[in-house]
Amino acid sequence: MTIEHTHEFRLVAPGDAALRPLLDDLAIEYQRRYGPNDELARFPDSDFAPPDGGFLILVENGETTAGGAFRRYDETTAELKRIWTHPGHRRRGLARLVVRELEREAAACGYQRVVLSTGPRQPEAIALYLAGGYRPLFDVTADPETVGEHVFDKTLV
Repeated sequence: MTIEHTHEFRLVAPGDAALRPLLDDLAIEYQRRYGPNDELARFPDSDFAPPDGGFLILVENGETTAGGAFRRYDETTAELKRIWTHPGHRRRGLARLVVRELEREAAACGYQRVVLSTGPRQPEAIALYLAGGYRPLFDVTADPETVGEHVFDKTLV
């Protein structure tokens, strides 16, 4: 039996209830990988609001299964943040779809470049960004724990 997935992307306001699964699970994920942290409080939700940013969710059969956000980094650069896939929906390429859609949204807002970062204990994110054409701004041969924050960039135009 094949399960058919119907999905759609939605840009949502920072306080939208459909974001709760994304934000709640990210908090658990960051805690599990890094211990106590304030990663989700580093930027106010207003940073991810139009016209300079946005929260994007991927909804499948009424369920938020993946998502992410972008915010203004500088005049020509957007920063991608909070990229997430529900644990029950991983290994299906949804994060790749989310990143591509975030890039499209950022380009539509006039950004010419994207930056993003991830931590050393998220090898699947590092692999995703490298496979997506992002340029690492760190030594990829170094021990990930010695690098700290892993920063990437990509030109959109």
